[in-house]
Amino acid sequence: MPDHAASIHAPAAAEHVAHQFANAEQQREAGSLGMWVFLVTEIMFFGALFAGYTIYRSLYLPAFEYGSRLLEVNLGATNTAVLIASSLTMALAVHSAQTGKRKALIAFLLITMVFGLAFLGIKGYEWTVKWDHFLVPGLRFAPQKALPAGVTAPNLEMFFCFYFFMTGLHALHMIIGLGILTTLVIMAYRGRFSEKYYTPVEVSGLYWHFVDIVWIFLFPLLYLIGGRY
Repeated sequence: MPDHAASIHAPAAAEHVAHQFANAEQQREAGSLGMWVFLVTEIMFFGALFAGYTIYRSLYLPAFEYGSRLLEVNLGATNTAVLIASSLTMALAVHSAQTGKRKALIAFLLITMVFGLAFLGIKGYEWTVKWDHFLVPGLRFAPQKALPAGVTAPNLEMFFCFYFFMTGLHALHMIIGLGILTTLVIMAYRGRFSEKYYTPVEVSGLYWHFVDIVWIFLFPLLYLIGGRY
């Protein structure tokens, strides 16, 4: 039974149907299709980066393995756990919207945002460590330790170019996601969602899960597959 005390008192679903759609169901399906099409383009975008990383790793394997061992695997693992938890709370937010529980929806959205901010905070700290250790390509790159045999500074710098670009692009998607969730919180507070109208929450959940999945690939690619021992 829905929690009527916390249910969303919103206008009828018909009031949310734009003029170009025949009904609410058609509008919902169009919104979901649009998000999936967008995510496919994102998959191609990140896929190109993964392919480039794989090619250069095969060309400069010793440098990429050594670069991976210079990353803080504990911080990467912590961020992985944080994002997995955020996916759970985002799924609970979608369920709360579907069942008309406004207070739960707002709470789970806020918790998801806290996880997102925690991820960015940890990543920012990790980048700061790289700056302090002179491992930022193009700006402050001068390894302080003697490089192992087969590892050259330019090849190691190439690894960190991929590291900063890929994690930076992922962080940008996280920031965009936090902006989307902020908008959803405001809309939920104003009673814009109900059991019959929750499409914005649902499609935003798809976006958030996609960003989390990208990190699930980035973590082993950068932190683990590099030959850590």
